[in-house]
Amino acid sequence: MQQPENKLPSHANVPLASQVLLVRPAHFGANPETAATNAFQQEVPAGATAQVQQKALDEFNQFLLKLWAARIDAVVLDDVEDPATPDAIFPNNWISFHKGGKVVLYPMLSPTRRLERHPDLLTQLKEEHGLPFTQVIDLTHFENEGKFLEGTGSLVLDRQHKIAYACLSERTHMEPLQAFCEALDFRPIVFHAVDANGLPIYHTNVIMSIGADFALVCLEAIEDEEEQGILLEALVDTGKEIIDLSLAQVKKMAGNMLQVRNKAGEPVLVMSDKGYKALRKDQFEDLNARTKIVRSDLRTIEAHGGGSARCMLAEIFV
Repeated sequence: MQQPENKLPSHANVPLASQVLLVRPAHFGANPETAATNAFQQEVPAGATAQVQQKALDEFNQFLLKLWAARIDAVVLDDVEDPATPDAIFPNNWISFHKGGKVVLYPMLSPTRRLERHPDLLTQLKEEHGLPFTQVIDLTHFENEGKFLEGTGSLVLDRQHKIAYACLSERTHMEPLQAFCEALDFRPIVFHAVDANGLPIYHTNVIMSIGADFALVCLEAIEDEEEQGILLEALVDTGKEIIDLSLAQVKKMAGNMLQVRNKAGEPVLVMSDKGYKALRKDQFEDLNARTKIVRSDLRTIEAHGGGSARCMLAEIFV
């Protein structure tokens, strides 16, 4: 008797990272250089610097344990002691990895954040973790022109369809975006987005996340109807079911999520407790039917770093 054919889910071949990079913080804290363009960020209370660093380290370690428990392959580097880089916990802003061993280095607004591109970290990735870098695409020269593109904070990538979604801001400019797209053969889709107070959204990945067969996006943040229409058309054409987030949910980090693939080949959506609790029941049920979910308490990192779970993960494709 012929056995029925084993069919994988329709999203089984969609490129999701099967490995991620995290950087364990050494000097976590609120960066005054980034505060003006990050409405999510709060100052560290006077005299609480050491306490905030310890809380962030504890949250980082618990987050890592949860990733490992979900069988997610996580590569961990320790932040360097000198120079001090308070945002090092967010490596996705300075580096991204692409198939064929291509690596992109990005121009960043804050001079302090530029120090995160430490050569020792790249050496560790090569020598200790065996990551083959065949080509380094260095966009950092745009910093000399005052133009920035902060990695997969500025970019939300649909790697299957080679689309780079980006909301323009003081940290995301067209010229480096075009250079990225030309180097890696992506098509840019750009728009403008604002929060409930009318302030520009600093990074695309706080209002948008692309999964294998869904897209979380805050349409309310995109006021221009033409820009919103172009975005929606691209998402529909690429087969994504749209899960519309509100600005109130975005404020609670519900947009800052990342879907990866674990060692069993299963899709896993990674988020913070805060983002998880912000989801409506119907949104959670929709996501839960599509993917495993991992969540972790990142309240200190979110409050003082202004970023959440997605910002802590740099996807590795080799």
